Amino acid sequence: MLELHTLVSAAADEAANPLIPKTAELIVGVIAFTLLFLVLRSKVVPMFEKAFAARTEAIQGGMEKAEQAQRDAEKALQEYTAQLADARGEAQKIREDARVEGVAIISDFRAKAQEEADRISAQARASIEAERQQAITSLRTEVGALATELASKIVGEALDDQVRQSRIVDRFLGDLEKSN
Repeated sequence: MLELHTLVSAAADEAANPLIPKTAELIVGVIAFTLLFLVLRSKVVPMFEKAFAARTEAIQGGMEKAEQAQRDAEKALQEYTAQLADARGEAQKIREDARVEGVAIISDFRAKAQEEADRISAQARASIEAERQQAITSLRTEVGALATELASKIVGEALDDQVRQSRIVDRFLGDLEKSN
């Protein structure tokens, strides 16, 4: 009996192929798949598409920003180069102006120094001339006094009269100058 039962159960197992699903399972599976597909299509797929679009937009925007930044950087570099060239030209002009001004200042100082030297020389000559005149006057007075004293000793008479002394001294010195 046991054998019969084993045979019946083997025949029943053979009739039901495990690879072919039962019809009820097949219908439930199709309905579940359809519901899952519709939920995914209506809820999840738009979120993925939105995220994909945002990501694409961010990448595009980043690339555009990078290109704009590169254009701005090139423009700034050109402006900087132009400003640097202008600054160099201006610096060269300032150096040249300073050199010309320096030459003018040096020549002005030389002229002022020469004027000062000429003034000091003239002042020195005038001072020397004044001292020479003072020395001549002093010498005339002393020579006159000595000559008067000597003449009074030689003549033997006193020459106390001032006017006479001056005349005698002037005549004596005039004779001396003529002889030189």
